[in-house]
Amino acid sequence: MADVCTSSGLSDAPFLLSNAIVAGVLLRDSPRWWMKRRTGGTWRDLDIVDDAMDEYFHDKLRMSRAIFGDIVAACSPFIDRRLTHYREPLQTDLIVAFALYRLATGETFENASSSFGIGRSFGVTAVMDVANAILAAYPDKVAMLSGRRLLQVTRAFGAKGFPNCFGAIDCTHVYVDKPANAPSENYFDRKHQFSVVAQVVVDLDMRILDVFMGHPGSVHDQQVLRNSSLFRRADVGELFVSELVLLPGGVSTTEYLLGDNGYSPRTWMVVPYGGTDQAGDIGLFDTRQKTTRGVVERAFGRLKGIWRLFLRHHKTNMDNLPQQFLAVCIIHNLLLEAGIPFDNSVLLEPDENGNLVRVDLGLQDPPRPVSQSGATDAAVALRDGLRVRMMN
Repeated sequence: MADVCTSSGLSDAPFLLSNAIVAGVLLRDSPRWWMKRRTGGTWRDLDIVDDAMDEYFHDKLRMSRAIFGDIVAACSPFIDRRLTHYREPLQTDLIVAFALYRLATGETFENASSSFGIGRSFGVTAVMDVANAILAAYPDKVAMLSGRRLLQVTRAFGAKGFPNCFGAIDCTHVYVDKPANAPSENYFDRKHQFSVVAQVVVDLDMRILDVFMGHPGSVHDQQVLRNSSLFRRADVGELFVSELVLLPGGVSTTEYLLGDNGYSPRTWMVVPYGGTDQAGDIGLFDTRQKTTRGVVERAFGRLKGIWRLFLRHHKTNMDNLPQQFLAVCIIHNLLLEAGIPFDNSVLLEPDENGNLVRVDLGLQDPPRPVSQSGATDAAVALRDGLRVRMMN
């Protein structure tokens, strides 16, 4: 078969190929991953084993070489690499590097794939496969707290005036181009943009504990919560089951989340009293509550600032977007656990006047307050008990 395209002339190729098939020599399947004849500048630079390139490596992939190597090793068993006689298969590290580069920069597939020497269609497949591989390799990296870690987190929240607090919850919008494979009118949000809602729970270290994504941008945060497994598990008593903490007024609590006024009060959800002219201890409570739950907004800023694909509008397959978002949440936790220092410079970019501004500012919309008239007596008593304890 090596003689199919030799110096005898390309015109002989069909004849020789047909003879080979007649002779019973069948071509092997085309590979899923293959290397184009050209090489890409970005991957060539990333592939250089040189300590001087670490800064470039971190700038492009948002992590150290060591963490990247760990992710490649974990994902390798889940990434399909079929061999052929005709083309060199892409190496796993190149596949993972391309997917991370696309998520980190938000570049179009056309630009990103040309930098890595692969075709656009293979780039699309690479991002999808790497996201699924990360989910399979790290099934418990985004999970609710337990054991010693839970005790550390609840003590840290307690030091801020919220004993037995489990974490903070909020929603953010991921903006996309007009969906092609979904009813676009459902994704048209109140800012007149197409978006998908992601509900996230974090602890005080910005570690992501729970993710629920996929609802159209027109859906209210409260409805997203009600449709999530977190709501069902909390309401039936599967979550938030630590030992009781006694509060003033004979109130007791196990665990709870801090949320904004986009949620209604529950026995496991503490929200501000709200209002514009709150004074005295109610105003102080609301200020402390807002300051403490601000950790979830900082987590969104870091997540979107680093993984720029989720910061701006982009073309996406609505069926694959939740997996990609969860994958970067897993990487977010991996970087926190590894103690990788966060470089705030990645959040800076020039505005139209050439001045450097933070890209994570103004990410969150003001909440659409829900009526608190339906709050149960137990939910209101919990908030009152925390307020009195805080003031004392």
